[in-house]
Amino acid sequence: MADVDMKPTEEKKTEETKEEEKPKKVPLTPAAEIKLNATLIERAVSTFEPRFTHRVLRTLTSLKKKLDAGALRNATEEIYPADSQTRQQLLALFPPASTDLSMEIDTPPSKPATVEPVPETEVYFRLLLIHHLLASPSTYGKAMEISKQTVEKIQILNRRTMDPLAAKVWYALERSYELGGELADARPMFLAAQRTASLRHDDETQASLINRLLRSYLQYNLYDQADKLVSKTTFPLSAGNPQFARYHYYLGRIKAVQLNYTAAHTNIQQAIRRAPPATTAPGFYQAIHKLSVVVELLMGDIPERGLFRHPVLEKALTGYFEIVKAVRSGSLSQFQTTLSAHQAQFEADKTHTLIVRLRQNVIKTGIRRLSLSYSRISLRDICVKLHLDSEEDAEYIVGKAIRDGVIEGRIIHEKGWMECGGQKGGYGPEVIDVFNRRISYCLELHNQSVKAMRYPLNAHRKELAAADSAREREKELAKELAEGGGDFDSDEPGLGEGF
Repeated sequence: MADVDMKPTEEKKTEETKEEEKPKKVPLTPAAEIKLNATLIERAVSTFEPRFTHRVLRTLTSLKKKLDAGALRNATEEIYPADSQTRQQLLALFPPASTDLSMEIDTPPSKPATVEPVPETEVYFRLLLIHHLLASPSTYGKAMEISKQTVEKIQILNRRTMDPLAAKVWYALERSYELGGELADARPMFLAAQRTASLRHDDETQASLINRLLRSYLQYNLYDQADKLVSKTTFPLSAGNPQFARYHYYLGRIKAVQLNYTAAHTNIQQAIRRAPPATTAPGFYQAIHKLSVVVELLMGDIPERGLFRHPVLEKALTGYFEIVKAVRSGSLSQFQTTLSAHQAQFEADKTHTLIVRLRQNVIKTGIRRLSLSYSRISLRDICVKLHLDSEEDAEYIVGKAIRDGVIEGRIIHEKGWMECGGQKGGYGPEVIDVFNRRISYCLELHNQSVKAMRYPLNAHRKELAAADSAREREKELAKELAEGGGDFDSDEPGLGEGF
């Protein structure tokens, strides 16, 4: 047995040991991350490069989850000089840090700051403080007060390098007023700031404020005012994907209430494409898919079953899945039971009004099932099976379904029944038309397939070469015939060889 070379395995082991010997990257503490972000903001202001500010704002979602008062205080004391007036104002705003000895970590002392940071750094600290205060219901009032003061400071400073931060501050202001139950009071501030941002061509702040206004209108069911705002304003094309996702979501809600389900479905699909991943923003991901399911049902479509198995959506779409099953089966009793059982959830999701409209879709589905099962059925039996109020309602609903082309049949008013045997025949003009369409489709598919077939390259040259050789043989034959003197006796050796 031959020896086995073990060198590759040894090389793999050495690589693995080298990787293990490499020091693992220690994540930054919240205070260190705040200091790093403050440095990037200083760099963005000095170089007039807003991309550094956007880089800081992208970490806001993860940073605010691990933020505490102690980290804010430590970062403020290390960034601002000891005699800074801004430092004293910020420290007065921060809540007292908790003294937990188990959480204390020894950090190397840093050099005291001697230079006052730019005003954008103060706005960033205030933004972090507002998000920290929004984590507890007891501090909603203080968050509203600080957010309003921050907006006033931004308007007084009037610096273009502060525009990306201003857009986030307006969102924090709207969130604080919404959680405090005073969102309508902030609407005049949004309108005034939106006009100013439009005149200054501040696209980021303008996009944020348009979404703030739409959310404010839809929160109080002011759909007409929201529609007027959309018609009178132009959403900036340079806005980021999160702002566009929110804008299309609000447009989808407006169009759905206005019975324009096709446009609503288009806006919702755009919002889903532009939305962040489900793990990053699960709340928005759930809200937009709830609206998408209802709009698809109103359009007459049934959502895919795999959507309700998504790990982020499975629990949130439980009630909507029951509604989908009721609409698909055409059971009005199941629909009413599900609607009453999950009414609180639907009202909280602002979809209860749209789901109530699905009652007609359930009835149409039930009528279609009855027309396929019976060739003749009385209106009274239709009322019993579909749980309708009276025979007059059943007659009106069946007549509308026949007129809309949902079913094929007729109503005999004198006898009080519905005949739907016209579609039970196996043959007829309709079947012939369908058969002809299928044959035409198959023939067209065959023709397109033949046109799309690929042939060998330069295949015609072989045919040309064969034709040239045939001409040469004919010339040789004519020459041999001429030399033979016209005697066609096959016994002559020359003629026999020629043939």
